[in-house]
Amino acid sequence: MADFDVIVLGGGPGGYLAAERLGHAGKKVLLIEKDALGGTCLNVGCIPTKSLLNSAKLYSHALHSAQFGVTATGVEYDWAKVQEWKADVVGKLVAGVGAAEKRAGVEVIKAHGTLISAGVVEVNGERKTADHVIIATGSVPVMPPIPGVKGNPLVVDSTGLLAIEAVPKRLAVIGGGVIGVEFASLFAAFGAEVVVIEMLPEIVPFADPDLAARLRKALTGVKFALGCKVTGIEGATVSYENGKGETVRVEADLVLMAVGRRPLTDGWGAAEAGLEVGPKGVVVDDTMRTNLPNVWAVGDVTGRSLLAHAAYRMGEIAAAHIIDPIKATSAGQRLRTATIPWAVYSIPEAAGVGLTEAQAKTDGREVLTAIVPLAVSGRFVAENGVRAPGAVKIIADAASRTVLGIHLLGNYAPETIWGAAAILETELTIDDLRQVVFPHPTVSEGIREAAWAVRD
Repeated sequence: MADFDVIVLGGGPGGYLAAERLGHAGKKVLLIEKDALGGTCLNVGCIPTKSLLNSAKLYSHALHSAQFGVTATGVEYDWAKVQEWKADVVGKLVAGVGAAEKRAGVEVIKAHGTLISAGVVEVNGERKTADHVIIATGSVPVMPPIPGVKGNPLVVDSTGLLAIEAVPKRLAVIGGGVIGVEFASLFAAFGAEVVVIEMLPEIVPFADPDLAARLRKALTGVKFALGCKVTGIEGATVSYENGKGETVRVEADLVLMAVGRRPLTDGWGAAEAGLEVGPKGVVVDDTMRTNLPNVWAVGDVTGRSLLAHAAYRMGEIAAAHIIDPIKATSAGQRLRTATIPWAVYSIPEAAGVGLTEAQAKTDGREVLTAIVPLAVSGRFVAENGVRAPGAVKIIADAASRTVLGIHLLGNYAPETIWGAAAILETELTIDDLRQVVFPHPTVSEGIREAAWAVRD
């Protein structure tokens, strides 16, 4: 008889949520995490970043509140206090995860775990057995082999940047994805001179280019070098080659390497156990099964979607199939990556779900599209002004009129995008969407206005 029903290797969003669901279902579960519960997202990713961004937004609002009839004098920030706020938020939420696992009856071991074979995991020198094993080892920042990066204390990843003792006067950001854009916006709001160097022709590559360009132009205090390749770093001076083949040097006080993350597929026994690992990560099907019997993988380690909310969903799917595979199959418990939303918490915010216009056309579809400014929303104008950056773009299939994608720019976009995801999940058409009643006044009404703006 096995020691446990399920062993979960990794305590990030996918791992700890799967363990919690399984525990509440009466399964005997062991959760192994070598660091703090919550993984990258809670400790050095989503949550601490949003805590710092909240302070940056409050500071920015105070500086620019006169247009709303509120004049603030002597506005300043205390970086040490900002960091204290971040640490307090993270500490409370990590403790909350631990309490949730305890309520679910999950046994938690803080140690490094190694997969030995299907159903066997080694931890603290002992081998534990289980009927099922869930791999949730997460991801790590990518550090490309650019000359001058290795061993350079002035080049940091996102984890290092979260822990700095003072806001740098000049920050160079390599990479214009979500991580790069959020940190660029954050430190620009606190007064740093920020330059973002991106190899691709536009930032946030998974966003619709129309809205990505608008977001870039709206990021106050941030300069961009697009279509540029970094060739070397000396101290905090970055050299890059622009589109004309010219070499340009950017002098900074600190360099953030934000070119992405990679699944953590080494160091815990994947190869030795015979687990199939592809170019993107541990290979799984849409129910999160690996090639090994009763071994599952969820979250970033799969490479399917490196987003915390995607990891949550993957953990739920794996747990559902372990608890009751027949019920899970009949209920359609599988990963649908096409309807996983993304969000950027910069100033302003942005979010999206589904296809971009270009992706839909690449798929050979004829499309219907519309873009409307968020000035159509009374609440948005009341709280941001008529000239504030904000827009909604909708993409639909011309033949079926099914909504294929919705992309948002403007404050509250991340809070609104779940509704857009539900629209895609339920395969609503433009005509269906026009019949949905949105509360007024809300920013979400921009989605309804975009649906009506589509030409029949």
